[in-house]
Amino acid sequence: MGRARRAWTLAAAVSATVGLLLVGQVASANPAPLEYVNLGDSYSAGSGILPPAPGAPPQCTQSALNWAHDLAGSQGYHLTDVSCGGAQTKDFTTSQFPGVAPQLDALSSSTRLVTLTIGGNDNNVFINAIGACGSAAATTAGQGNPCERTYGNSFVNTINDSTYPNLLKALAAVRLKAPKARVAISGYLQILPPTQGCYPVMPVAIGDVPYLNRIEATLNDAVRRAASRTGVTFLDESATSAGHDACRPIGTRWVEPVVGSTNYVPVHPNALGERAMAERALAVLAP
Repeated sequence: MGRARRAWTLAAAVSATVGLLLVGQVASANPAPLEYVNLGDSYSAGSGILPPAPGAPPQCTQSALNWAHDLAGSQGYHLTDVSCGGAQTKDFTTSQFPGVAPQLDALSSSTRLVTLTIGGNDNNVFINAIGACGSAAATTAGQGNPCERTYGNSFVNTINDSTYPNLLKALAAVRLKAPKARVAISGYLQILPPTQGCYPVMPVAIGDVPYLNRIEATLNDAVRRAASRTGVTFLDESATSAGHDACRPIGTRWVEPVVGSTNYVPVHPNALGERAMAERALAVLAP
């Protein structure tokens, strides 16, 4: 009986050891999904694209088809998406809406990937430029460059003097809150063609199309410079989005126009644009 008991005990121990080894192998074969946080403004949130993201604050107009959901779904990442339409860099550390936490609260030492778009809403510079140029175009029936003649370098100066320093602070804060994460910030998709435009579908006077393009290029360059200074990966969308501006037909354009928009938020990426942003991110960030 003693010999049999010892044999049974040895067999049980061997079985338990084998079981632990197998559990370890299964755990190694199925590691925990990468912790991924998406921050930023309406371009990051996919504002205007249906359906809305389940559980997201409705005032943030976050889409289930935004680039972060696309990227996380294709790669099996665990996504925490706190992007919010209208966000400015200050909303990284303060509440944008009642009940909406500062965006940086989503970051921690366990975060491994962060994506974002931010800067376009600081000082309302880009929306003010679009609105001002639209109003100016109405006075000339889309001819000339009334917006440039009225506002000159004011928008560009605001980006360089105010938005750029804000971006530096915001990206440095992201790096501090997520020290083990790779951080990638996307530039903004091309909104207008290089010249001509498509007045009144995009209500910008023909001579102001290059003017608005220079403003957007300045904004994207501010994002690029801030990323470089803070060790953040910059996702340049200027080349990839060329030929997909808001003047193109449905199915080709990545940004929706003011007139005939298929999104409920015009002058923002559609689902194709968000998918293109996700593909660009994957191409740059892939090991």
